[in-house]
Amino acid sequence: MRIIFMGSPEFAVPTLQALVDAAHEVVCVYTQPPRPGGRRGKELTKTAVHQLAERLGIEVRHPVSLKSAEEQEKFAALGADVAVVAAYGLILPQAVLDAPKHGCLNVHASILPHWRGAAPIHRSIMAGDEVTGVTIMQMEAGLDTGPMLATVRTPVEDKTTGELTEELAELGAQLMVGTLIDLEALHLVEQDHDAATYAKKIDKAEARIDFARPAAEVVRQVHGLSPFPGAWFDLDGMRVKLLRAEVAEGSGKPGEVLGESLTIACTDGAIRPVELQKAGKPRMDLDTFLRGNPVAKGSILS
Repeated sequence: MRIIFMGSPEFAVPTLQALVDAAHEVVCVYTQPPRPGGRRGKELTKTAVHQLAERLGIEVRHPVSLKSAEEQEKFAALGADVAVVAAYGLILPQAVLDAPKHGCLNVHASILPHWRGAAPIHRSIMAGDEVTGVTIMQMEAGLDTGPMLATVRTPVEDKTTGELTEELAELGAQLMVGTLIDLEALHLVEQDHDAATYAKKIDKAEARIDFARPAAEVVRQVHGLSPFPGAWFDLDGMRVKLLRAEVAEGSGKPGEVLGESLTIACTDGAIRPVELQKAGKPRMDLDTFLRGNPVAKGSILS
């Protein structure tokens, strides 16, 4: 097939690579423009998809918008059979949605209609879902409201957002390749709009840990926000991120340190950090952290 690929972050990379490996003709890649990054925050950094496309020798375009008639005409002129979209980052106008012969197909990281929106993986973990997955959807003007072509599922277990993102990216890539093979034969299935849930963008204000919540909820918050933005607590004026934690036995005042192993009391039960990170420092396991940052039993963390 003659394909336009539209994606930006690491999540989209496996899909682009899988399309090329499956011998599809990827005629152009659309991605977000280079942004300031690097250590000094001044060097322009290309998206992960941009970098892969260059290595593969594929033309790259990064318009700041697709609303202009000129950009829409340039898109249509590519004569694509289909556009494959994975975490692109721009709203697609109707003229763009209609341009390819088979429209635009989206790799969405949830089992639709649950978790439409910007942060489906984070929200699924934080809500305590036992299962999540990837849906291949025919895009339309609404936010993740289009009819579905295929779905794959996987257990959430105790995975972090970082781990689950990598897994779903690979599953989505293979699901998209399989969908394109059978595209002419597949039937579109409308979503149950009454069952929809919305995965709003993560606000950094959600990252501060509130130990006055049940331990299981705190662990889900930690895993759902790991590695970014990272759930955190204050230790003697120092912000410490928790990147992985587990439910532990114990009780006390919310935030109370119950022992030398940094077991922390919550409203219902307690948690034990497994992986932590201080500002500007690499992530470390609990024993390494405590060797340099002993925390006295009875301390109250907030």
